Amino acid sequence: MMDRIHTGQAWFDALFPQGIPTRTSTLVTGPGGSGKPLIGNLIASAWLREGGSVVFMSLQYPTHEFIVAGLKSVAGLDLSDYKDRVVFIELDATRKDVALTDTHYFKANVVIPDNWDAAIEQSSSLVPNEGPGILFFASALNLLLFSPTYGEAVLERMKKTVKEDKRYTYLFTVSTTAKGKEIAQLEDVADNVLESRSLDDPFRLFLHIRRMKNTAFETGEVQVPFPSELLDEVKEVADHSRLRVIPQVRKL
Repeated sequence: MMDRIHTGQAWFDALFPQGIPTRTSTLVTGPGGSGKPLIGNLIASAWLREGGSVVFMSLQYPTHEFIVAGLKSVAGLDLSDYKDRVVFIELDATRKDVALTDTHYFKANVVIPDNWDAAIEQSSSLVPNEGPGILFFASALNLLLFSPTYGEAVLERMKKTVKEDKRYTYLFTVSTTAKGKEIAQLEDVADNVLESRSLDDPFRLFLHIRRMKNTAFETGEVQVPFPSELLDEVKEVADHSRLRVIPQVRKL
């Protein structure tokens, strides 16, 4: 099984001369709307092209079609070419369980800690563990922390996953705009931490590596060469997610 992976994007791979280590946990942090899922899309696209499998758990998107469009825009990847190696987990805060609603498509209330574990186990059983292995790409995880009942418990479950589970590779994006103290706890236990920031007029995205496990990396900040129109779309989705998801999670 591969222990390193390159994305094929020269500007990004220059930050990781030896490649991104597999079977580690990576956290991409930064303010809300700063393009963090786009960074994850680059890694997920490379993962699939290298023969791996990806489980997408994007909490801020109303449907998985936003993921499909994002991968196409950022990396030119047609997700339909890899349908046997992809699983989607959609947050459904109205249910109590994890349910396979279609081939390789789950609806799950992952705010509940036991469902977090169940979603990982059930989704990983549906795809081959080949090439670089299975990548769990979850975005906007801080949204789960707004639950008054389960917020603390699901944070502990996430911390345990990123710190202890080395069967798979974990890539999480989190906003530091809200629940910053809790997110700092995740940053402390993750193997790798990347940090993004953005500037307006026009909207620009910047990235630097704060920490990487057992691999060389460049410490300088780089401007991410994504068009401002794409970044504007990401910010719009982030704003929408706060209005749509947070009220649902706060009821739990």
